Amino acid sequence: MAQGDDQDNRASQGDDEQKNDAGGKKGGKKSSPLKRIILIAVVIVIAIAWLGYWLLTKNQIETDDAYTAGRKISVAPHVNGYVTQLLVNDNQFVHAGQLLVKIDDRDYIASLHKAEASIAQAQANFAAATQMVMVAKQNFPGRLIAAKGALASAQAQLFKAETDYRRQHSVSRAATTQQDIDYSKAALDQAHAEVMRAEGELQQATPVQPNIENQEATMKQQNAALKAAEADLVQAQLNYGWTEVRAPHDGWISQRNVEQGDFVQTGQKLFSVVEPEVWVVANYKETQITKMRPGHKVEIEVDAYPNLTLHGHVDSIQLGAGAAFSAFPPENATGNFVKIVQRVPVKILIDSGLDPNVPLPLGVSVVPTVTIP
Repeated sequence: MAQGDDQDNRASQGDDEQKNDAGGKKGGKKSSPLKRIILIAVVIVIAIAWLGYWLLTKNQIETDDAYTAGRKISVAPHVNGYVTQLLVNDNQFVHAGQLLVKIDDRDYIASLHKAEASIAQAQANFAAATQMVMVAKQNFPGRLIAAKGALASAQAQLFKAETDYRRQHSVSRAATTQQDIDYSKAALDQAHAEVMRAEGELQQATPVQPNIENQEATMKQQNAALKAAEADLVQAQLNYGWTEVRAPHDGWISQRNVEQGDFVQTGQKLFSVVEPEVWVVANYKETQITKMRPGHKVEIEVDAYPNLTLHGHVDSIQLGAGAAFSAFPPENATGNFVKIVQRVPVKILIDSGLDPNVPLPLGVSVVPTVTIP
């Protein structure tokens, strides 16, 4: 009896297991369509999301090869000398015309005083030469008239001397003396000499206009010397003024390379002034600029400030890929040619979004996105 009961129990357990297996199979068949529905729904949602994203971004061109740029003005002295005052520090904001550096000016003050003395002397020389021209215009014509008069007088004296000489030789010896004869001969010789002297003076006085022009040439020479002295004075004034190095534009001091007491030379870079205006240079692939034109709107993300979003527009597209302006541009006519997609710099101006309390240094990475209408 005991064995029979065990067999009945095992038989009932087997039936239960078969029922459970059958129920599991029936349950599995019911859950399989639900999984497929969920999977299909997920795929549809992903496809719709991707399509929506594509529709929203198909006209947006983005690159991460971009950085900020701006104007850096190198400040250098015009004159040599020791720095006596250094009035700025690194990253300080300065205004146009603000005094930045003072150079020892004692040598330039001495040069300025010397130039002022030279110009005073040149002015006096020019004034004297001008007066000499005025005098020459009166003297040389007067000398000519006087020379002509002297010649006429000498000729008259010669005529008288010749007459006396002939008279002394035409009368009898009893009516004259040897002394009178000698006097007449001496007077005749003297009259000839006076005529020759008067003729020489007349010849010297004849070139009136050339003599006046000679004085005018001297005046022009003194005028040129005066202008040279004036130029030296202007240069001395400039050198003295250049002992004060002032800011050429509003901006921030950067790359300071000078200390008080240093000896600086003409053209030596002391520091740079970074102007407030900042723009973006984005290097887009040549395949990305097909429809890009100046004026297209741009949204700019700054890596340094994730919460800062700038708005701007395309200003211009550089007429040449970056490789074309490199120190060693590629030469595709030699060797085996491998086509490489080039990048073209695009200048983007910032219209809005800048925070005056958040500095935007030059050269920081940005991500501009150009929207093609």
